[in-house]
Amino acid sequence: MILLGDCIEQMRTLEADSVDAIVTDPPYGLEFMGKEWDGFGTPLGFQTWSEQWAREALRVLKPGGHLLAFGGTRMYHRLAAGIEDAGFEIRDTLMWLYGSGFPKSLDVSKAIDKAAGVEREVVGLSENRSGIGHHGARDDGGNWGVEAKRVSITAPSTEAAKKWQGWGTALKPAVEPIVLARKPLIGTVAANVLTHGTGALNIDASRIGTDGGTYKASKPEGASNGIYGEGINGKVDIGALDAGRWPANILLDEEAAALLDEQSGGASRFFYVAKAGRAERNFGLGRNIHPTVKPVDLMRYLIRLVTPKGGTVLDPFMGSGTTAVAAIQEGANWIGCEREQEYVAIIEARIAAAQPGMGLNLEEDTQ
Repeated sequence: MILLGDCIEQMRTLEADSVDAIVTDPPYGLEFMGKEWDGFGTPLGFQTWSEQWAREALRVLKPGGHLLAFGGTRMYHRLAAGIEDAGFEIRDTLMWLYGSGFPKSLDVSKAIDKAAGVEREVVGLSENRSGIGHHGARDDGGNWGVEAKRVSITAPSTEAAKKWQGWGTALKPAVEPIVLARKPLIGTVAANVLTHGTGALNIDASRIGTDGGTYKASKPEGASNGIYGEGINGKVDIGALDAGRWPANILLDEEAAALLDEQSGGASRFFYVAKAGRAERNFGLGRNIHPTVKPVDLMRYLIRLVTPKGGTVLDPFMGSGTTAVAAIQEGANWIGCEREQEYVAIIEARIAAAQPGMGLNLEEDTQ
């Protein structure tokens, strides 16, 4: 169900204690690309707004329900503080690491020459890649919509510019933090889980397999829920034995995993690796114009971690609808809010394509 309008107002229409989990990618408060929806005046203004939407999110979550929200490194502390001030318990910080970020840095030497009004000598050409990536608010995603441009390499002219040659103002973005928060329990974890079906993380469904994906276990007939294997007297529930690695608070994309393996000899096997299908961003429509699209595989993993089977996940900031697409693929119910009318058609097209029988097979698409 898509609720069109401001998420704070729209969440007020939902019943209290009615959703099992919230997985969302809200604005980062960085005035990204000059978008009005990402501007909040001051850092405190962003924190105040984060607290406002988080209070409504807290109200609609069931006791013990978890919230996962992406943030930008420069304003993450404000996001987490706002969520905590709304009444959530901060449980952890997950780190989404990617290898395809592109630095948006001022060339100090060029700025000095420009201020002095002097021309710089062109000494060569270099390929510069620019575009909007699928991981979030940055300049280059590497995989989607990236155009290569030949740019001039220039030499500094003034003595001051020569002194500051090689200095910039920003590092290459390679991480986005994700706050993991929980609505306070009623009683113990065990009591809350039995009463409300929320309060815990689905560890076994999120275990890491040898290929960096989630561990796949089959359930033998007559066995209890859990991870299974061969026992002395036949097939038995063996708990954590040979069950895949315990899920970590580090998540990788394929490029980051490849870079890590190149330097470590295969350390990416300890972490979940989200695979981005070649066509998933634009599937069901001509072109996805939303600038901050996350991989569906990543959102599926996060939903699986915090949403009970058959539960309902809420996304207050639908964007281009990736959380809804992921929920459909995971067999979860979903509710989403979106304020920007220009993105609604994208959401509807992607959701239609993700419905069973409509042709979006993400496992095939990632091959």
